[in-house]
Formats: sequence, structure tokens, C-alpha cells
Amino acid sequence: MRPLFSGNGPNIVVIGGGTGVSVILRGLKRITDNLAAIVTMADDGGGSGMLREDLGMLPPGDVRSCLLALADGEDDFGELFQYRFQEGMLKGQNMGNLILAALSLMAGSFEEGLSKAHDIFRLKGRVIPVTCQEITLCARLSGGTIVRGESSIPKTVLSGEGRIQEVFLEPEGVQTIYQAREAIDQADIIVIGPGSLYTSLIPNLLVGGICEALKKSRAPKVIVCNVMTQPGETDGFGPADHVREVCRYLGRVGLDYALINKKAVKEQDILRYRKDGAVQVLPGPGERERLKKAGIQAIFGDFVNVKYGYIRHDADAIAREIRKILRSRKLFKKI
Repeated sequence: MRPLFSGNGPNIVVIGGGTGVSVILRGLKRITDNLAAIVTMADDGGGSGMLREDLGMLPPGDVRSCLLALADGEDDFGELFQYRFQEGMLKGQNMGNLILAALSLMAGSFEEGLSKAHDIFRLKGRVIPVTCQEITLCARLSGGTIVRGESSIPKTVLSGEGRIQEVFLEPEGVQTIYQAREAIDQADIIVIGPGSLYTSLIPNLLVGGICEALKKSRAPKVIVCNVMTQPGETDGFGPADHVREVCRYLGRVGLDYALINKKAVKEQDILRYRKDGAVQVLPGPGERERLKKAGIQAIFGDFVNVKYGYIRHDADAIAREIRKILRSRKLFKKI
């Protein structure tokens, strides 16, 4: 098996899932060849859910997004990898998901199929599933309802059955894989997020072995706060609320930095989000002090980017800030 980190630059580990993490990976791969993305396996919606049910495989959606972000020739095959069928028996399915499914079946396991994908797409880094066990994300709501299934949680909250009080995994005792622990152990810096708080970020922290590895690691730990609220998950949350919830599941693992966007998005760019109930997450009065009391240094910056009508993190701005943190701690290895 190839070494986990063997290229040039600092060892950067990113923990999360979904679009948010794949966006910042595109910035981070410009400052290092040594990237590892530890990705949630709780997705059960869309094409990933279909493949989970039909083939009994782990959900490929979040893994696919991160693979594409780290690919050396992303522009060459990105359109094909992201193609979604619009009709027939494959309607709604994503071509990249099907490629990962085929590789997994050919190799005999999802883990081995992912290893083949690394070779084929010449990744500048590694994508690591947080676990290779079948899991279901569950939520306990304030009204007492227990919701099972990642995609069902925000829908149930929005139906009026209460807010999320806590999330947990079924079955109990799910463990992470060796490569995830190894990546955390060898990291120069660990980045958590961005992504859907309860359904993309926190599920990783619920897997046995992850928080234990984070506690042992001396690497600085950075959370990248979301730029928009998630309807049915984080309605009314500010930056410190996001950080507080992550800290609750981290337990005795301390965060060192929180990257928080302070740039307001233009009104015309945010209208489509407001129709769905999402608002921009911006720092309020006393935000820095709240985080300082928790031992976390807040770093405010212009970390938002609007492209083709979508509000995302500015990948290059996040990468520059990560580079600054590494240099301030004398951890940056020149490429």
C-alpha cells in the first residue's frame, strides 16, 4: 500500500462531506500535494441512496465530489463525472456514482474500488471513507420524535415536529478505518468543515476512533464555519452556534481556530436562498469574545464567493488562511 502522505507540502486533513468540503479542497491542493479528505458515509438520499439500496454498497456521493476536487485532470473529465441521467431506468443517477459502483464491484469492496479510483484519476491527495461499515444517521427532535435516515432529518424538522436535539448513529459501536486514524496522526493541520452541520460534519465525529485520534493529535484544529444556514438544521444559527455544536460532539477535543466569513453577499444573490428559508451566517456582536472564552481564536475574513448564482466558500481565501496558520506555527513545508 502506498504511503498516505508522500508528496510535497504540509500534511492537511479535512473532515466533512458534501459540496462544502470539495470546494475548499480545490484551494488546498494548490498549496500541498499531501491532502486527505475523511468523508461521511451517512448519505442515503438521491443517487447514493439508490445505489445503497440496490447494491448494498456504501454511499458514493460525497466521496465522488471529493475525488473530482482532488483530481489532477478535473477539467478533462469533470463534466462526464458529474453527468446526471435525465430519463430511463438510470434517471436521477450520477455517472461518477456509477463509476465508483463499478470499481467497487470489480475490486470486491468499496475501499479497494476507491483505491483504484485514486490511480485512475491521479488524485492530489487521498479520499478516505470515515467508516466502511453500514450506518444510519438518526436524530432526536425536541418534540420527542426519533428520525432515521440522513435525508429525512431536515424534512421532518421542517414539517414542524421539533428542532434537532442530538444526532446519533445506528448501529452503536461503529468504528473508523485504519487510514483515517493514520491520516489524523500524521496531520500537520486538521480542518473540520464546511458542510451541513448535523448531516455532513457531525456524523464523522460519531464514528468510533475519530475523536480519540483527534484528541491525541497535536496538530492545530480549524473549523471553517458555514456561510449559509441550512433549513431544517441550523435555522437561526450564528457562527458561534455552529462552533458550539461541533465542540459538543468533539467532547474533550479542543478547537484552535474558527474561520468566519464577514463579507455580506449582495441582496440579489441571496434571494433564491431566502425562498428556501436559508439566510447568510454573519458574525454578530460579541462573537469573538464567545469563542475566546472557549479557547478558540476567531479569524474573520472575506471567505465567500458567488459563482453562477451559488454561494460558496472562496477556496483560495481559505487556503491562504490555512497557510498563514501553518506558518505562524512554523509547520509550513515549502512545495
